[in-house]
Amino acid sequence: MLWFSCRKDFEYAPNIGRLEFSKDTVFLDTVFTNIGSSTYSLKVYNRTGNDILIPSVGLGQGTASNYRLNVDGEAGKTFTDVPILARDSLFIFIETTFDVSSENQNEFLYTDAIVFDSGVNEQQVPLVTLIKDAVFLFPGTLSNGSKESLLLGIDEQGNEIRIEGFLLEDEELLFTNEKPYVIYGYAAIGDGKTLVVNAGARVHFHENSGLLVGSGGSLQVNGSLSADQELLENEVIFEGDRLEPDFANISGQWGTIWLAPGSAANTVNYLTIKNATVGMLVEGGMGNPQPTLSISNSQIHNSATTNLWARTSVIEGSNLVLGNAGNASLSCSLGGDYVFIHSTIANYWSNGFRIGAALQLSNTENVSGGGTLDEDLTRAEFLNCIIDGNTSLELALQANGNNTFNFSFLNCMLQFRDTGEQFTGNPLYDFTDNSLYSGLILNAEAEFLSTAKNDFRIGENSAAIGAGDPQGSLAVPLDLLGVDRPSPPDLGAFQYVPDN
Repeated sequence: MLWFSCRKDFEYAPNIGRLEFSKDTVFLDTVFTNIGSSTYSLKVYNRTGNDILIPSVGLGQGTASNYRLNVDGEAGKTFTDVPILARDSLFIFIETTFDVSSENQNEFLYTDAIVFDSGVNEQQVPLVTLIKDAVFLFPGTLSNGSKESLLLGIDEQGNEIRIEGFLLEDEELLFTNEKPYVIYGYAAIGDGKTLVVNAGARVHFHENSGLLVGSGGSLQVNGSLSADQELLENEVIFEGDRLEPDFANISGQWGTIWLAPGSAANTVNYLTIKNATVGMLVEGGMGNPQPTLSISNSQIHNSATTNLWARTSVIEGSNLVLGNAGNASLSCSLGGDYVFIHSTIANYWSNGFRIGAALQLSNTENVSGGGTLDEDLTRAEFLNCIIDGNTSLELALQANGNNTFNFSFLNCMLQFRDTGEQFTGNPLYDFTDNSLYSGLILNAEAEFLSTAKNDFRIGENSAAIGAGDPQGSLAVPLDLLGVDRPSPPDLGAFQYVPDN
């Protein structure tokens, strides 16, 4: 036993072309030009009873290939005399980086193959990657070597508060659908400037990146209804810059769309925001009679904390879906003025413990170091909405009695099961008070098609069908998918369609 354990001179049989592979083809998922892919693996099996030696393993294009290999721990593009013991296997790891600009195409299918041996014993495993060209926007490097940054304010000690970011130049204030955009850091819209995002645009944010609409700036998202609900050719989509399927539903991949105090006339139509930390942070001021944000026909879901967080702002929302999030689907804090019509606010977060209600309204906010800030909640009006989720209490109201706290729910569905009777006697939760809750449907089944996939269309047995106030269908005659609303309409952003 000792003699065999120390033996170094294994007898290898020649390879006879009978290797087996874990994949017939290795598909490396879509990547942006000049951005490295994730690492993919291929397992190579020797099913025979002999130790074999593969004379050569390498990329078909050799050293000119834009793929990179790691064969059993050794990096390179070509390898010789690769051993595999009897009934054993070896791992090959594959990556790629490609510059699509040389091809003069916005998309380029790049292929190669891993070639094992040669002649009659040759075997190949193809490699396939879709490379997309993109417009890259990022902060510049200053003369001292630091990155360009944006001043947010001054802290209590007089120190500047900054984030890595940059101001968009005039020629960068139009996003089209010709190429996707990839943003590093925070891209800011300055005073008197408007960022216009055309229908079909795709905007990807790197980790800790986002959009900042500064004081005097505006964001205008001009998406429109898509004919193909799989392709979403006219939808504007904001998401992370990891395109692999494994990242399709990973929350917190990027920062937020931040509408800072003083920004105004922000309009959003047919926008999907997903996988952010905070989908949209909207900060306003009650002195401005115009809405801080008008948002319609849009969806925000899978944010790590909150999908739509409004602070002392003025928002008009319709045909809005605020889906799963780590805390709140919609949080309106520190007062403000809000109107939501035919919106679905539903939180079925399943990626961890959630303590926040789907909908949170308050006119007060705790500050660090103790104390509170207080502002009037002049209006929080919900018409023909669904407020639902996978916890018992999906509405949280926090009122400071010294400030205005006006809210109302007209013809809405609400999930609120106070089994512990902790809110009994609290006038804010008196669901028999018609001045606050008129036509309320309490704890009924919405029957969403797939909460796990943030598909909040309703099924044929939904209590939302035909339960809406006709005034809602007059204000918003078409649902999120362009379906006519009859009178009375269904609740939420979607009208029930039998072929859903």
